Amino acid sequence: MQYIEIKTPKGKRKIGPGQPVFIVAEMSGNHNQSFARARKIIDAAASAGADAVKLQTYTADTLTINSNKKWFQVKVNDAWKGQSLYSLYKKAYTPWDWQPKLKKYAEQKGMVVFSTPFDSTAVDFLEKMNVALYKVASFEIGDIALLKRIGRTKKPVIISRGLASLDDIKLAIKTLKANGAPAVAVLHCVSSYPAAPEQMNLATIPDIAKKFKVVAGLSDHTLGITMPIAAVALGAGIIEKHFTLKRAEGGPDADFSLEPAEFKQMVLSVRDAAKALGKPTYQVGKKEAANIVFRRSLFVVQGIKRGENFTVQNVRSIRPGYGLAPKYYEQIIGKIAASDISSGTPLNWKLIKR
Repeated sequence: MQYIEIKTPKGKRKIGPGQPVFIVAEMSGNHNQSFARARKIIDAAASAGADAVKLQTYTADTLTINSNKKWFQVKVNDAWKGQSLYSLYKKAYTPWDWQPKLKKYAEQKGMVVFSTPFDSTAVDFLEKMNVALYKVASFEIGDIALLKRIGRTKKPVIISRGLASLDDIKLAIKTLKANGAPAVAVLHCVSSYPAAPEQMNLATIPDIAKKFKVVAGLSDHTLGITMPIAAVALGAGIIEKHFTLKRAEGGPDADFSLEPAEFKQMVLSVRDAAKALGKPTYQVGKKEAANIVFRRSLFVVQGIKRGENFTVQNVRSIRPGYGLAPKYYEQIIGKIAASDISSGTPLNWKLIKR
């Protein structure tokens, strides 16, 4: 298994098995073209416990052309339906001059800021910002020229698999690594906005880790926090979730984004789920051991004189657990008492005549 190692404001950090889950708040276009709101989103993400804030680096002109022809009309996904691609991206993009300022602001709060570039000019721009890692969006996984440019930065890369086939993922990982990417992580992702639980197939997460020998995770577009918790139980080392201040205030991705209190609860639940995973064990834990006394054990329940037999009338398996284990019951019945034994005495081998 290959880990991802990144630089953070707090020092170097490993991402992968046995490491704390890397939790990413995706700002996307939820700033609604307000720099002040973007800063508030960063404040809220820090308070909620996010490790990183992710941006998107594109303009409407780097993603598409300004056309109202039928091919450029959005006809799917309720959040975006009825717009042209150009008008959608015009509203959703994050102004590039904000991004270095937002990165600096988030780093002062101890968080990593990285981005999804959508063309080579965006990679050039992000290199000047000195981002610690890159994200490849699910819809860009087949853009080999872009992957080559990202690989040449020699930074770790996180891919969302989205609509990608096995061959698409293999080619993307191969291309990135061949061009210099030191490590690649792959996030399971369902490209529906929002996605429904029955679409999720979270069992893909451990399969990604096994098939590609990479850090696996989840980029989640469902409503609520159930999927990230389940994903961590299946081995996800990275969780990415869209984040907004208030869904009612709108925004391109607001409908499937978490608000601050929800995101904070997700972080707490994910951390608890990760702690609970532990490792395979059949040992009794220290805190559990105190409750062993509530197990059954063998007790004398009627007074017995020395030389008398142990019988089903004078020996029972009852709580508490200070006597011999119940598995010895049949072995003891018919044996002879080595001394007088009063009722309520836990049995031990010294009380049984050999």
